Amino acid sequence: MTADTTPAELEQALEDAAGAAAALGSAEPAVRAGWIRAVADALDAAADELVPIAMRETSLPEPRLRGEVGRSTGQLRMFADALEEGSLLEVVIDTADAQAKPVPRPDLRRVLVPLGPVLVFAASNFPFAFSVCGGDTASALAAGCPVIVKAHPGHPELSVRTAAVMIEALRAAGAPDGSLGLIQGFDVGVIALKDPRITAAGFTGSVPAGKALHEIAVTRPEPIPFYGELGSLNPVFVTQAAIDARGNDIATGYVGSFTLGVGQFCTKPGLLFLPAGHGLQDKLVEAAGGVASATMLNDRIKDTFDSGLDRLGKVDGVRVWSSGGATLLQTTVSELLTRQDEILEECFGPVSIVVEYDGLDQLRAAIAAFDGNLTATLHAEESDNELATELLPLLTAKAGRVLWNGWPTGVAVSWAQHHGGPFPSTVGSIHTSVGVTAARRFQRPVAYQDAPDPVLPAVLRDTNPLGITRRINGVVSRDEVER
Repeated sequence: MTADTTPAELEQALEDAAGAAAALGSAEPAVRAGWIRAVADALDAAADELVPIAMRETSLPEPRLRGEVGRSTGQLRMFADALEEGSLLEVVIDTADAQAKPVPRPDLRRVLVPLGPVLVFAASNFPFAFSVCGGDTASALAAGCPVIVKAHPGHPELSVRTAAVMIEALRAAGAPDGSLGLIQGFDVGVIALKDPRITAAGFTGSVPAGKALHEIAVTRPEPIPFYGELGSLNPVFVTQAAIDARGNDIATGYVGSFTLGVGQFCTKPGLLFLPAGHGLQDKLVEAAGGVASATMLNDRIKDTFDSGLDRLGKVDGVRVWSSGGATLLQTTVSELLTRQDEILEECFGPVSIVVEYDGLDQLRAAIAAFDGNLTATLHAEESDNELATELLPLLTAKAGRVLWNGWPTGVAVSWAQHHGGPFPSTVGSIHTSVGVTAARRFQRPVAYQDAPDPVLPAVLRDTNPLGITRRINGVVSRDEVER
């Protein structure tokens, strides 16, 4: 059992992060990229030590955890590549134009700069990919921000060892001391969030905890951005044509998705909307009945799941189709709309609800009943194109990622990925916590007007000495600026 961070240790971590901010933020992109790659290499080398600790603390299987290590190191290297290429800085140069109308245009040069020290609240369900070495940490470091991670109590030993590996790799690679720090304890995280040296925070967890922390962040004497991923139901909607074409595959795919990781994925499909008379009950029950019981991440999550399942089972109009390793419930759209506050409350774990709809009007009403989600999915066929053209905008209004004939579990780490959505799935729907553009959360733009070339940051100078990609007078290139 690890001890909570003391006030003196917290003060040292905050002071170290503040002291590292200038050097980390001003480092050339290629240099910073080298530091990040060193962390990725060190984590890969330490996997044989770290994975057994994670297995012991979380009950997750070895293949899953090794995959998470690979995901974490892969995204670190992706950020390093983006730094070197230059897109992460979004450099825009508009040269002076004396003939511009209605008034002459000055020379303007814009670049993204780091905010400063970032506080990251680690998640429980991904002990690597959304924890100490997860996407929030990786994107903040790539942005040039020192990071203090508030460890999750579900895997404390793993957090300490992972942080130690990363800190040593950063130090050996030449990064400034204080680039990464680790703190533990609930009160310590709240105190850190209030500290004026913290300039932004990232969070993945429950709706109540996220809302409470967000309130602290935005009511400080100097408010800061708080990027919270809170809760999501990730509804899946299926047309009759899709049932006719591949109903059995949809049934087995759905059960596989909502039980993946013992139902502890933030993108777990919480509801499956099927047309009345779908005929898939037997196949769904068979698939759910074949799911073996498995240990959840920790006792607190298990207790919360049990109470949530008990609550759902007592809602009028909700029936149990299958229970055991996976619980499958059933209701109708009419009953859902009558009791939507009770039914549309997330239950984190291996449970999902089949909701039967009768006609397009009920399908529209069901979509309208949802708050914001990370994902929304439509299973349809080519014959449904006209219907899909109507439904996709409705789903787009409710989710940050809209899937076609797929399942939401599994979030690709890429340039185009968006892992965020309208509240309560995230606090800020315009940002993602996965993919290269996740770094944008921890940057702000600065424009220099008519500054002489020698005093400008290197990335803005005429000769482009670092060879990065820039947008010059509207054209993306790596060319020098012609005056």
